[in-house]
Amino acid sequence: MKTTPVLALGAVALALLGAAGGYWLGQRGHGDAVATAASSGVAPGAAPARKLRYYRNPMGLSDTSPTPKKDPMGMDYIAVYEGEDGATSGTEGSAAALQFSTEKIQKLGVRSEAAQARTLQRQLRAAGRIEPDERRLFAIAPKFEGYVERLHVNVTGQIVAKGQPLFEAYSPELVSAQREYALAAQGVESLKEAGGSAQLSMTQLAQSSLARLRNWDMSELQIKALAQSGETKRSLSFLSPVAGIVMEKKAQQGMRFMPGEALYQIADLSTVWVMADVFEQDIALVKTGQKATVKINAYPDQVWAAQVSYVYPTLKTETRTVQVRFELANPGLRLKPGMFAQVELLAPARTAQVTVPVSAVIDSGTRQVVLVQRGVGRFEPREVRLGERNDDYVQVLQGVSAGEEVVVAANFLIDAESNLRAAITGFGAAPSASASAAVATQAAGHQAQGTVESIDAQAGTVTLTHGPVASLKWPAMTMEFKLANASLGHALKPGAKVAFEFVQRQPGEWVITAAKPAASAAH
Repeated sequence: MKTTPVLALGAVALALLGAAGGYWLGQRGHGDAVATAASSGVAPGAAPARKLRYYRNPMGLSDTSPTPKKDPMGMDYIAVYEGEDGATSGTEGSAAALQFSTEKIQKLGVRSEAAQARTLQRQLRAAGRIEPDERRLFAIAPKFEGYVERLHVNVTGQIVAKGQPLFEAYSPELVSAQREYALAAQGVESLKEAGGSAQLSMTQLAQSSLARLRNWDMSELQIKALAQSGETKRSLSFLSPVAGIVMEKKAQQGMRFMPGEALYQIADLSTVWVMADVFEQDIALVKTGQKATVKINAYPDQVWAAQVSYVYPTLKTETRTVQVRFELANPGLRLKPGMFAQVELLAPARTAQVTVPVSAVIDSGTRQVVLVQRGVGRFEPREVRLGERNDDYVQVLQGVSAGEEVVVAANFLIDAESNLRAAITGFGAAPSASASAAVATQAAGHQAQGTVESIDAQAGTVTLTHGPVASLKWPAMTMEFKLANASLGHALKPGAKVAFEFVQRQPGEWVITAAKPAASAAH
């Protein structure tokens, strides 16, 4: 049977329509799958995409951005994805936590010790000085006007005995008073049997003259001799009222003095004072009668026992200290005013409190921080509130519990401050993403190779042209670094190629901690 042309053309048309419909249905199914994958964030046949958190500054500054951008040097901000900075939920994944490898811990010399409840026997130390006992200071000051006729003691520092003549003074008033008393004494004697008002008046005159001589410090022996002989003396000898040392001498041969002018100052140094300056924060622990030991710089092998005799009621604002007085016997006059002394007192013991070694505390100036070990190689900076302390331990009022392990030896971390600044900045509210990134950056050391461009020894900086730094995603560039110590500068010369290690001390501040010639680094 033959097929007509019309039927053949209809069959071809139906075939083409079927093929087009199948293609359209296939494309529609594929498009739905793509749309579904796009809406869920998962590409077909691929693993789920990571969630972008933010873009951080490539130089470690705290600046972040939700969108890509460049810093002033033209460097791209680095993308930070979920989980890259260790910011996960829970204490163990705290953004402020610091993590190191076992090898790094051994290299840094990290050592920890458990916080324990201890009774602190605090020992207070204060610097002091020897001073004369103020109650044993005597000033020789005539009560009349006169002239120094003769000096018996004419040098400062001379030792004098009690009653020893110091100088002789002439005064017209003194001579007149002596004559008046001598005449009055003779008149009383001559009117002894007369009685009546004449004798009474003469007696009163004699008593008045005698009182004046005594008020002018004329001794009883001199007055008795004057009464017996009736002979006045041109000069009066002034005697030392105490055995001691001449601390000050203003008297000079032939000088004129006025009433009340101190010509000598004599100190009895058989007992001296130690005046110690106790810091304001320690003064509450000092009480009158408290036992103490005193060491004198001049006699380092000898210790004097003393006790607090007085705590002064005023504070020296310049030094924020309070004076505390101690009394010491001074046989042989070995202790001399002006000598330096070191005073030690034991403060009363308190009840047991949670304490950590003093070396565990890092003081930033505004707060105190300790590193608490949260596991192998994992440390958490924690702010603490401190109380009393002694030479070895300090009381922790808040922030650390008994039994928690705290870092007590990590000299590299403390000196470089590579893992603390950002963590300290982030204290308070929940740590921000930028603080988390800063901690992650600062906690590690980075290595690079470059060429020394210039060195500023006075500022402690070096300018290097270095290659890419993979750990920081830095491209090759020229930048300035600080030196961890001055000795590193001796190995760095302009034009030298070096391999170096550096850390971030604080945002934007990069510090070289080790450097050596690049050639030797390759071996």
